Amino acid sequence: MKRNWTQAFQIAAVYVGTVVGAGFATGKEIVEFFSRFGFFGFISILMSGYLFVSIGSKMMRMAAQIEAKSYQEFNEHLFGKWAGSIINFFMLFMLLGVSAVMLAGAGAVFEEQLGLPKNLGVFLTIFLSYLVMLVGTKGLFAVNTFVVPLMITFSLILMFLSLRMPNFLDRFLFIPHATDGWKSVIAPFSYAALNLGLAQAVLVPVATEVKDDWTIKWGGILGGLALTLILIGSHFTLVMLPNLELYDIPMAIIMKNVAPFLYWIFVLVIFGEIFTSVIGNVFGLDRQLQQYIRIPTLVSVTIIFAVSYLISLVNYSTLLSYLYPLFGYICMTFFILLWMKPFTPTKQ
Repeated sequence: MKRNWTQAFQIAAVYVGTVVGAGFATGKEIVEFFSRFGFFGFISILMSGYLFVSIGSKMMRMAAQIEAKSYQEFNEHLFGKWAGSIINFFMLFMLLGVSAVMLAGAGAVFEEQLGLPKNLGVFLTIFLSYLVMLVGTKGLFAVNTFVVPLMITFSLILMFLSLRMPNFLDRFLFIPHATDGWKSVIAPFSYAALNLGLAQAVLVPVATEVKDDWTIKWGGILGGLALTLILIGSHFTLVMLPNLELYDIPMAIIMKNVAPFLYWIFVLVIFGEIFTSVIGNVFGLDRQLQQYIRIPTLVSVTIIFAVSYLISLVNYSTLLSYLYPLFGYICMTFFILLWMKPFTPTKQ
């Protein structure tokens, strides 16, 4: 059997592009779950990385084996028909909520970093998403294959610059006081659960279309390792920023301070990562809506964006701080069951 490394890398890029959304690319999500806990946050990141590699790969392989065309079918396989329907209802709500966070994140990039109207960023993201959605899966692969390597490169550049700072080791080993420090213990599980729970909307139909178990397995492994690398690089950078919790887009603030000549390119990369996550979520939601009612993709995408836009009118930082931890706890049920579900790969 010919091993398709190119397609494995494409799956890895879609995996990374789906998870690395507004909160991840801007650094806000990493601060909320990890970096504000200092060195404990780094330990949590390593645990999350292991879960991204093992559970993410297992989820995609299982989806392809049962030929699930949407996350609805996959959840019914995990939970059964009745309980799966309840989980799918929550998933629909969460995906709309996260799409709203992404749109608000795009608006925050334009407003905080470019000094432009928030709505310009929001509507530009919606317009570009329409174009990609009309192309389908190939458009999803193409955008992620372009943007994801750029994000990894910039994360490594920032990590290298942070490592060269004289007080890096002190900042890295520092454990700040946090009234909710107990959250650092469950952070790797709630964070991985949140992202894998939401990413299934994209990864399940993509894996089913690819079919080949070896390709899917290595796509999951490479994607999980890339996510771990970006998380570590971002954390090394974020711990160097004083009062890191005060900023909506802390990664851009750091880039402006340590490498101003790359700042504008980095802002575009952040916007690109938000964009990949938006199209990933909308791709999954569209596939899900098609399971309930046969309507043209253009109509379902319009409905999705209309609802997401209304939710995105709430402040980006507020949306992320409240919705993401809440969704993480809800996704824990999905995560634990996926972890426990036995999986025997089909012999090829």
